[in-house]
Amino acid sequence: MPANLTAEAKAKLAKYSEAKTIEEKIKALEEFLSVAPKHKGAENLLLWARRRLAELREEQEARRRKKAGGGGPRIFVERAGAGQAVLLGPPNSGKSSILARLTNAKPEIAPYPFTTQLPMPGMLSYEDVQIQLVDTPPLLLDQPDSPVNNRVLGVARNANILILVVGLDDPDPVSTARRLLSLLEDRGILVTRARGLVRVVKSRQVTGIKVQGTGRMIGFTEDDLKRLLSSYRIYNAVVEIEGEVTLDDVEAAIFQQRIYKPSIMILNKADLPHNREAVIGVRKLLPSDVPLLVASAKTGKGLEGLGETLFKMLGVIRVYTKQPNKEPDPQPLIIEKGSTVIEAARRIHKDLARNFKYARVWGKSAKYPGQKVGPDHVLEDKDLVEIHTR
Repeated sequence: MPANLTAEAKAKLAKYSEAKTIEEKIKALEEFLSVAPKHKGAENLLLWARRRLAELREEQEARRRKKAGGGGPRIFVERAGAGQAVLLGPPNSGKSSILARLTNAKPEIAPYPFTTQLPMPGMLSYEDVQIQLVDTPPLLLDQPDSPVNNRVLGVARNANILILVVGLDDPDPVSTARRLLSLLEDRGILVTRARGLVRVVKSRQVTGIKVQGTGRMIGFTEDDLKRLLSSYRIYNAVVEIEGEVTLDDVEAAIFQQRIYKPSIMILNKADLPHNREAVIGVRKLLPSDVPLLVASAKTGKGLEGLGETLFKMLGVIRVYTKQPNKEPDPQPLIIEKGSTVIEAARRIHKDLARNFKYARVWGKSAKYPGQKVGPDHVLEDKDLVEIHTR
């Protein structure tokens, strides 16, 4: 979203960012679109505004139906297990078949499009861990602004991991994979860390503009940043930067939060005759940090290691706990990689952390079995922890 907006258009967008209710946001965007310049440099911003306006109107209508007692289908899926991985793909790519192959879910599977109407969750077992897989309605790549896409991408934004599925029986798997990636990026969902990320957080807790993060500002200075934000009436904010970002990236982040989602792509239906060149083409298309699996949901071949891959991508570890003089709990505690003993104690119960005295640890992080450690000891996967309190 490049600059070159008039002062009036910027004022309308500032009004949108300050709005508290759906009605206020809708009105502000309608006013912005009525005065926004139509030159080529503003195309992306206008596209975002129209999409956002459509989403808000849809949300407004859903609330009206709910108040009227109409209810409506539930599109949101609450996370469960060690983490949530959402299956995304075009019609007939085989997402439902993958869910059925790997979990206890029983989705309806048929050789025609749109069999899946609502998200369906299932649990994939990896050793003693459960990872939630969620099948979703198909993305309409030839209708990027479809309400269906809005709902599905809302589910994707809530997920820990994205599993992108393309069928090898597709007439052009490379083109389909490219359009799938483009749709995600257009909606502010990045599948690679190679791209720069910016987050603008307005806060009364800071005075002025504070820049944080390990990223680099390309082609602009902090003074340029402050001038841009002040033009949108943002005077007190934290700007978090990751990777290399431009001033246009910052402007985009004022309105559309871009997020990174660890992703994996599955080329499904490898049991059918297919062009090996398509696999090579998709591999070249994907960023280096997006794994590619060539698999068959029908036979299960190629999906054997998916559980382990997803577990590693989640960035979590298993910690087993035990009380003094008792057997360990067989169910692991799932915590973020790099967590300390005191953070594990806090996850179990706040009183356990408050009264923490010391812990004994068995496993990879311990120098010897039963090592006595303090609250800042960093745990590793499959450690056994015995917490002692005052």
